[in-house]
Amino acid sequence: MAHDPLTHFDDRGAARMVSIEDKDPTRRHAEARARVRMQPATCARIAAGEVGKGDVLGVARLAGIQGAKLTPQLIPLCHPVGLTSVEVDLAVDPDLPGVQIRALVRAVDRTGPEMEALTAASTAGLAVIDMCKAMDRTMALEAVELWAKSGGKSGAWRRDAEDPPTPR
Repeated sequence: MAHDPLTHFDDRGAARMVSIEDKDPTRRHAEARARVRMQPATCARIAAGEVGKGDVLGVARLAGIQGAKLTPQLIPLCHPVGLTSVEVDLAVDPDLPGVQIRALVRAVDRTGPEMEALTAASTAGLAVIDMCKAMDRTMALEAVELWAKSGGKSGAWRRDAEDPPTPR
């Protein structure tokens, strides 16, 4: 697979926002995933709704949506993207043990919402950690990865079994 030259730098090496003015707006989507690994007892308390701060998964879902919306304010060279929907799903996974996170972001724009999906998954994971840190200091946000994208000149892409595994 050929790599495009780095386009976020000008001829002097200074960071710049890439021009997208010649691109046509298209429907685009991106899916990102992440997980929060934790102690089994923490996982069980989240599943049972026994965390004193409230609904961990509900708060994390809202945090992920907000994270997607704020991405261009957090990542310096990201363009504001015309988001049309953001879905953040969280599931308690006792086998991990922890919480699995999936963020699906849709947009109609000249550039894709990959960074918004990654930020949504990350922010949701950080919210889980924030809600539970008093009872488990060992929690870790892991495997923040792009799983799929579509739209634009490069078309569709989906992570598959041949992609290198995330290191542990």
